[in-house]
Amino acid sequence: MHPANLPPVAAINGQTRVVVILAYPTHHVRTPGFFNAYMAETGNNAVLVPWQVAPAQLAETVRGLREVENLAGLIVTVPHKQAMARLCDELEGIAADLDVCNVVRRTPDGRLIGAMYDGVGFVEGMRRNQIDPRGKRTLLLGAGGAATAVAAALLDAGVAQLTVVNRTPEKAEDLVALLRARQPGAAVQAAVSAQGVWDLVVNGTSLGLKPDDPLPLDPALLCPDTIVAEVIMQPAETALLTAARARGCPVHRGEHMVTAQIQLLAEFLLDNAHAQ
Repeated sequence: MHPANLPPVAAINGQTRVVVILAYPTHHVRTPGFFNAYMAETGNNAVLVPWQVAPAQLAETVRGLREVENLAGLIVTVPHKQAMARLCDELEGIAADLDVCNVVRRTPDGRLIGAMYDGVGFVEGMRRNQIDPRGKRTLLLGAGGAATAVAAALLDAGVAQLTVVNRTPEKAEDLVALLRARQPGAAVQAAVSAQGVWDLVVNGTSLGLKPDDPLPLDPALLCPDTIVAEVIMQPAETALLTAARARGCPVHRGEHMVTAQIQLLAEFLLDNAHAQ
């Protein structure tokens, strides 16, 4: 069910399990629509609501959330994915490798278990739209939480070469070191410029959330057959995607990263084996 077709939430009751999405700001958040639609489709008595929490207040907020007994867990987005990983009691799978998470399950005793599905969601979203990353010369803009997971997933998917460019070059170098430690011999490098010939360009930065944000790269660097992909969900058509279309490039919207992982997020959060 698409969020546009979702009836008003009317089934919330004393047994409803709550999931909170932590963001700052929240105006760009679209995940509740997709998640709550999936809850309605699958008959789960759970609801996802957005909380706008400033980075300086994240730790205090999380301390309080540990004590909320009907809290199933958290979904974590900009700018909290790396900071939240440090507040978890345990990280599972790739979240432990990368020290970043986008979902947290609360156990009955208040422990917080983090996981990361942005990378697998991004790659699966591309494949659902007939885009195969395998063999592609890829430029990744950004080295934050989502970009870190996307980078690892693209390497796992078999890109020919991954080049990471970040406003702070040291962060790109740190990400490359992390990726090489996880996958020795990986075809990944840091660069200070986006110049090159690319089959795939991924904006993993937050540039594009605000109307007055600068573009994350000069569109003149794009060839008409370069696929340009976003992780930003709102606006659905970022300025970068609009500029890429004008250059004749195929584009891939950020919402696909989320829609491809909704089921995984729900299963992680609401697994009956961990339910209260």
